[in-house]
Amino acid sequence: MKQRMIIFAIVMLTIALTGLMIIQGYWIYNAYRIKHANFVRTVNEATHSVILTMEKMEIMQRMQQPELTGGNSATATAAVDSINQVLLREMQRIATRKDLEIFFNKFFMARELMEDRMFSLDERLNPKKTDIILLDSLLKDEFAQRKLNTEWQYGVYNPSREELIIRDESYPSETLMDPNLSFHFELYPDDQNVHPDFLLLYFPFERQYILGQVWPMVIISIIFVIIIILSFIYTLIMYFRQGKLSELKTDFINNMTHEFKTPVSTISLACEALNDKDIKKSDELYQAYINIINEENKRLGLMAERILQSAALEKGDLVLHKEMIDLHEVLNEVIRNIGIQIEIKDGQIIKDFQAVNSMVEADRMHLVNVIQNLLDNANKYTPVRPQIVVSTRDAAGGLAICIQDNGIGISKADQKKIFDKLYRVPEGNIHNFKGFGLGLSYVKTVVESHGGSVKLESELKKGTKMEVFIPRNNK
Repeated sequence: MKQRMIIFAIVMLTIALTGLMIIQGYWIYNAYRIKHANFVRTVNEATHSVILTMEKMEIMQRMQQPELTGGNSATATAAVDSINQVLLREMQRIATRKDLEIFFNKFFMARELMEDRMFSLDERLNPKKTDIILLDSLLKDEFAQRKLNTEWQYGVYNPSREELIIRDESYPSETLMDPNLSFHFELYPDDQNVHPDFLLLYFPFERQYILGQVWPMVIISIIFVIIIILSFIYTLIMYFRQGKLSELKTDFINNMTHEFKTPVSTISLACEALNDKDIKKSDELYQAYINIINEENKRLGLMAERILQSAALEKGDLVLHKEMIDLHEVLNEVIRNIGIQIEIKDGQIIKDFQAVNSMVEADRMHLVNVIQNLLDNANKYTPVRPQIVVSTRDAAGGLAICIQDNGIGISKADQKKIFDKLYRVPEGNIHNFKGFGLGLSYVKTVVESHGGSVKLESELKKGTKMEVFIPRNNK
């Protein structure tokens, strides 16, 4: 039930996170569309403002032409001047396209009678040329005022003349002519010219410019999404790690109970035998039972000491009492103590001490425990006729100890975890091999505290090789 609830929670969190990312992506896309619409609107407003300015300037020029008087008649001149003054005042109030349209209606009504004299039919039918220099100046000023800080290109096209004037020849004319890539505006739209010019505007870096405005929001969104994803992954990792740790602790308690139960049961049986009045006692029998109780008591003490050492290592309370010791002497001592256990299994320990200088500065007690742990593992995980080779050699700055067996070996996957605290190689029945899963963790911590290192080489069903390097002098 608990496992199902956890899986359900993970699935729901994954769905929520995916939905959040989709919504965030949709918001960013909408923000891009809004920025693009604002860009198009700004370009349209700026360009129409330029065209309006050019139309106003052209009207000013027309109203100042002497042809409107139709000759030298003082009356006609006075009438035209009066009309011009009214129109000039009206023109000063032009602010929008609607105002311009109203002004043009008044303007053309006032000039309707004089239009034929002002311009001939040929002048109205023939297209006039746009002032490119003026247009360029007005566009630059208008775009700068509206903060359109991106590269742009324009051209002026007249269909009747099939003439295209391009500001920058590096851009192909096809780009300017394509309405899907550029903006098209009619110049002098309120003029009576039947063949007007068209302003063509192209922004080569339009997309980059818009993305540049949206980019800060995109970066912030990506950062927050990454933080959420990493937090989610970290939570999952910590959960599974805590679950694994809980399993390891449960296995440790089970193993510890089993390991303590055996000597306690043996001591209990020996005590019952000594107290049983039906059993005839002799000095030899008393001594045998006392020896059993003594050995099992020592065994309990060693197991308790190992657990206490593990607790001290975890707290960082390991204190080393270093002295100059002969490593070969230590090896011989440990081999002598464990030799009987190996002989019982019809095995042997082969010594190959090649180190010329066997003196190192180390904590004797902890170094004895390290070697004893390694030899005990080599014997424990070689079920039949263990052949254990213990060798030494001189290494740069120290001495290397190698312990090699012909046991069951360790898989590649387990080799990565073998030095973790409480970790034991799964064997189906957890009591196939006795132990707490503390030995190799202890070995690694002690060796590294001496400034040394531990290397492992192993292959399933072919045995294991452990190499320990201890510096001769370490501080």
